Amino acid sequence: MPTSTHKVSPRKITVLGAGAWGTAVAIALAARHDVLMWGRNGGAMDAMAQARENRAYLPGCAFAPGLQVTADIDAALAHVHGTPEDEAPLLIAACPVAGLRPLLLQLQTHAISHIVWLCKGFEGDTGLLPHQVVQQVLGAGVAGAALSGPSFAQEVARGLPCALTVASRSDMLRERVVSTVHGGPIRVYACDDLVGVEVGGAVKNVLAIATGVADGLGLGLNARAALITRGLAEITRLGTALGGIPATFMGLTGMGDLILTCTGDLSRNRRVGLGLAQGKALDTIVAELGHVAEGVPCAKAVRALARTLGVDMPITNAVAGVLFDGDTPQAMLAQLLARDPRDELS
Repeated sequence: MPTSTHKVSPRKITVLGAGAWGTAVAIALAARHDVLMWGRNGGAMDAMAQARENRAYLPGCAFAPGLQVTADIDAALAHVHGTPEDEAPLLIAACPVAGLRPLLLQLQTHAISHIVWLCKGFEGDTGLLPHQVVQQVLGAGVAGAALSGPSFAQEVARGLPCALTVASRSDMLRERVVSTVHGGPIRVYACDDLVGVEVGGAVKNVLAIATGVADGLGLGLNARAALITRGLAEITRLGTALGGIPATFMGLTGMGDLILTCTGDLSRNRRVGLGLAQGKALDTIVAELGHVAEGVPCAKAVRALARTLGVDMPITNAVAGVLFDGDTPQAMLAQLLARDPRDELS
């Protein structure tokens, strides 16, 4: 559903995580709210406070005047949890999926009423989606929400328009996120399909690697369009098998995020695919990126989950073969082209 356009008074927000996406969201929200961003590296946070920018992950994107930073987790949580609930504070986790559980364990001793997460993927060791990790660590009594959608950090930090979706089973938290985050260049839509939103946000990273490989091999725009379209079918098959709603995958966190990540030059996962097509080793590609590429661990988790569920995901399997089994990009292409389309689901 589209959001309301009414203005709200400034609210207290804590962003836990000072990578590229966490910093971009903090910068964008600090234009309208009282935002405190936490990071675990004290030296890095001091450097950001002095430079008023995150030179490691978002160089050239100046901090808004209302954005403050800290390496003190207690101060970060007190910023929002010292605020009455009727003033609608917001706690946002902006770590990668691999860091979500360790972060949540730090929050267990605090009175957490809600949490919103920005990460996309499946937890590597368990194959769990973020909302399952949150419930496992913090319990069912904590309201949770995923904020997701087609959005590159650099563009959000620069104040360029974007549209996101917040998914939560809590009516209260959905409304709080919409009324707080929506505004200026950011549109926020709401739904209750947590599974669908999280699956779309996770699997599109794997498919962006495949598209990067195809582009790197010079296979053309026809091949790119085919991969994106068939990739959307894979996302939908897995998502509905896990309980997601089919219509979700035609929205921002399905088709929208897939198109952006597969075609945008700022996509880290697409760059992984381009590097693979050039014959580079995965370790070299990841080191050159300097950022997390969520599609790499996600490919392994999704392949295993799809096998368990009996869901057909040929593109994902081909990507995982290149990443983890020693297959070449050319073998990946041959594998996909050799499939009989009559054997595939629509």
